[in-house]
Amino acid sequence: MSQNIRIDKDSLGEVTVPENAYYGPFTARAKKQYQITKLPPHRNFVKSFIMIKKAAAMANENLGVLPSQIANAIISSCDEILAGKLSDQFVIETLNSGASTAFNMNCNEVIANRALEILGKPKGSYEIISPNDHVNMSQSSNDTSPTAIHISIILNCQELLKSLNQLICSIEKKAIDFKDDIKIGRTHLMDAIPVTMGDEFSSYLFALTKSKEFISRSLEQLYYVALGGTAVGTGANTPKGYQPLVVKNLSYISDLPLKPSPNLFYSLQSRLDVANCSSAIKNLAVELTKMSNDFRLMASGPTAGFAEITIPAVHAGSSIMPGKVNPSLSETLNMICYIVIGNDLSVTLASQAGQFELNVMLGGMVKSVLESTDMLTNFLPIFSKNMVDGIQINKQKLKSNVQKSPVLVTLLNPIIGYLKAAEVYKEAMSSNRTIKEVIIERKLMSEEEFDNALSREKLLS
Repeated sequence: MSQNIRIDKDSLGEVTVPENAYYGPFTARAKKQYQITKLPPHRNFVKSFIMIKKAAAMANENLGVLPSQIANAIISSCDEILAGKLSDQFVIETLNSGASTAFNMNCNEVIANRALEILGKPKGSYEIISPNDHVNMSQSSNDTSPTAIHISIILNCQELLKSLNQLICSIEKKAIDFKDDIKIGRTHLMDAIPVTMGDEFSSYLFALTKSKEFISRSLEQLYYVALGGTAVGTGANTPKGYQPLVVKNLSYISDLPLKPSPNLFYSLQSRLDVANCSSAIKNLAVELTKMSNDFRLMASGPTAGFAEITIPAVHAGSSIMPGKVNPSLSETLNMICYIVIGNDLSVTLASQAGQFELNVMLGGMVKSVLESTDMLTNFLPIFSKNMVDGIQINKQKLKSNVQKSPVLVTLLNPIIGYLKAAEVYKEAMSSNRTIKEVIIERKLMSEEEFDNALSREKLLS
């Protein structure tokens, strides 16, 4: 036998494994099949599985079905991995086999081989510590994978909510700073009754705050986990008292308020709770897209667009047009949000694709949600600091638009009536004059009456 490989054996027979590898035969076989993104598995997906394995070993020892020596070696192995060791040994990417069986076994084998070393035994001595019989005791991919998906999404969403908080704070500051800056409102992309720039930012603030609440609420359902259901939800091959104990252990290890599922059959068959969370994240992306598009329009120009705001120049806007400043960060946020929306569709399709006692489309779901939350988590602080915090108002442009807009005649409806107001509007538009000029010329109001009717207080009432 070559010094660079070892021969491991599984239910399919012998297989060569790199001599220094902590993974084993199942992983070696699967590694050749799942070359999709060629990216390592998500850190929180790994972490979630390892916490599950530790919690199970603790429960199995406590219930007397796993010898203490083996349990302690498994627990120590898990602790080392949770501390950051052996990360390169998780070689099955997040998107893998149905029910993520391949990744579950990747974890089982790495833990088993390190536990064997802890006991002074060579890797591959599975008759002493087996990836299946010991590390996977009282478990199935069918209950560990849904549980790991819940935990990893929760961990990722916790990070997302911190980033979202930063954006919310930036938007809130602008809403306060711009509360007195009157501008023409727009409906149907056409002039409408005036608002303040602060009003517009307060809407973004409210929408983002509600989006945050919806995500937070969706996480409450993810706290209920499938662990203990094993293959189909019956809890087959688990000792009495296992489910509440293993979930209690996992809650302690993860520092999350995890709870046993009240219906294990549901927790294996349905991915409603994941789809609900994914939908909440998608809805955040929808609101971010709307806000980002508004910024792009308000910043358009500087001469042929709205030019209501100026935005920071994060880099040159053009390779050919000197001095051009583009809304590059808003454009990037839009693209991220489109991917998030698409990922939610992937989750939706995967969620409805379960059959009978199991939904096997788990890897695709968790990859989609973790990718979405990673992108938003990483970019929102950049967008907050380098875009939103640097937005400035073009006060002269706002004032000019308000003074020139014929839509102000709407506020005179109670005084001169709708039909006369419509006539004034048309004349102002056709003659390129202001509403005030037409009103006074027609002697519909005095200048003093007009100014009082369209005072700052009346504009914003």
